[in-house]
Amino acid sequence: MSTAILTGQPVPGSSIEGDLRSLGFDVQVAADAADAERLVAEAPCDQRVALVDARFVGHVHALRLGLTDPRFSLAAVPGAVTAQPDGRTTLTRALARENSAGGGTAGGGAPARTKLSVGDVDSLPDRIVTALTDDGADVHRPELGSLVAAVPADPQARNEARQAVADVDDEAVRLRSAVKSRDGFFTTHFISPYSRYIARWCARRGLTPNQVTTASLITALVAAACAATGTRGGFVAAGVLLIASFVLDCTDGQLARYSLQYSTLGAWLDATFDRAKEYAYYAGLALGAARGGDDVWALALGAMVLQTCRHVVDFSFNEANHDATANTSPTAALSDKLDSVGWTVWVRRMIVLPIGERWAMIAVLTALTTPRITFYALLIGCAFAATYTTAGRVLRSLTRKARRTDRAAQALADLADSGPLAQGVAGVLKAPARRLPGFAAPVAALLGGLAVVGLAWQPGFGGPLAVVGAVLYAVTSGLAVARPLKGALDWLVPPFFRAAEYGTVLLLAAEADVNGALPAAFGLVAAVAYHHYDTVYRIRGNAGAPPAWLVRAVGGHEGRTLLVTVLAALLTASQFTVALTVLAVAVALLVLVESIRFWVSAGAPAVHDEGEPA
Repeated sequence: MSTAILTGQPVPGSSIEGDLRSLGFDVQVAADAADAERLVAEAPCDQRVALVDARFVGHVHALRLGLTDPRFSLAAVPGAVTAQPDGRTTLTRALARENSAGGGTAGGGAPARTKLSVGDVDSLPDRIVTALTDDGADVHRPELGSLVAAVPADPQARNEARQAVADVDDEAVRLRSAVKSRDGFFTTHFISPYSRYIARWCARRGLTPNQVTTASLITALVAAACAATGTRGGFVAAGVLLIASFVLDCTDGQLARYSLQYSTLGAWLDATFDRAKEYAYYAGLALGAARGGDDVWALALGAMVLQTCRHVVDFSFNEANHDATANTSPTAALSDKLDSVGWTVWVRRMIVLPIGERWAMIAVLTALTTPRITFYALLIGCAFAATYTTAGRVLRSLTRKARRTDRAAQALADLADSGPLAQGVAGVLKAPARRLPGFAAPVAALLGGLAVVGLAWQPGFGGPLAVVGAVLYAVTSGLAVARPLKGALDWLVPPFFRAAEYGTVLLLAAEADVNGALPAAFGLVAAVAYHHYDTVYRIRGNAGAPPAWLVRAVGGHEGRTLLVTVLAALLTASQFTVALTVLAVAVALLVLVESIRFWVSAGAPAVHDEGEPA
């Protein structure tokens, strides 16, 4: 329960008390500003507190947006202000200062110094918002659009405000705003027109976004199990269920926006479950193909490697540039110009094969063709999309005059996932690295990656050359992170590391050419990829990177790569398969236990990660 304190003189016929109670507030009435200060102080310290002018006229959804969004410590709409527990002290201080300065009663008699926000109405909540802003507090003011929120100055203005409320259906606005403003073609035209109503149905029955997210995961896992049967009926059922899972995947975000049920845990579940669903489905297709005598595990692992590398390109580029200063580029300007032409927007969104288009393609091809054809189409589509997006971002980076922040450099260092070997080399090479050109970091990462992958790609299984390549890779990896990653193309360092590590595991498992080697490699890459995705979502949620002990325990990217090449050199193909399986289980247990422990107990602010455009 939250507490709402009504200030000012109540207006006969007003629905404000009922509106606040419908939003979960315990409503109290303050006789004056001093009484409001007392009631705020007496409210339980773990509760949200809101000050609302009793003369408020507006839509319930305007109040919902202004007073119940869990992502913001302080928020306001005209005539109302709210504070979560971590913002209570700031609100109380502003309220006390307003009273001590002779701010007047809860409504009426404002001092001349106060800048009022609604006409010439003296509204205590608006005065408090002005005081908070003057103090430098970050007060969230939601975009209301056509929604009404006002404190009318006289009966005529009140009648006009009430008429404006009657003219706009806030439920229709609420449904529209539940859908992402920027989404993929398939989702916009084939999913969202009805999934928003499913979201409303869920909200009215008390379901939470996390429950819908879990239902989406279960549906996708059942789809993977159907694909694993290897029968035509199983493939058709898998395709249908994959689309159903995607509908639920859209619904959980729409439910979160519709009911403002945002949380750190929910954002993590939504993001990680998307990856778990897709990669489990790849495994199901590979198992189903194997039942029909077709081994496509290498294609399944290749699709996972390519898709994960695509994502880390997105993550690294965004982290490197989202808070950069002087962040302009002719290429970005051209992109914005193209987006102003209607049809180009949809074409550009479709060719990058976002999750909606990708899952629709996978579902249709699963039902109508074979797993091999499905993976071929997926690899070709994702390769084209990766080339298109990466090339565009490289051009933007080269033409962009931007100064990157220490935060961006730290985020890229965390995404690099450097272990003890690379960090040790970085410490030794720190001084000479300062004299290298600005593009040295991505070049070192690329050359090291090519070395280890190229030497692993040799006829026959095992041998010392792959180990030599891994040692060179550890040295170049240390050189790449020896200085802060603030260069124009330094965001390429984490993707190069991912491609090198995952590609080495894929090649060595394929060369082993024994049953179980590629599935074991699939499991290892899935476990490591989870660790890398978890790092991304911690950074996005402003929760920091995974603890240093975890990165050391799983070896860092260069340590794992070296270990896998040494195992391939020392063991037979069958023994190598067992070793990969053990390593996959060990890494999975470490990263999953720590990740679940962190997110379940995380004290990070509530967030809503829009994630990959659907």
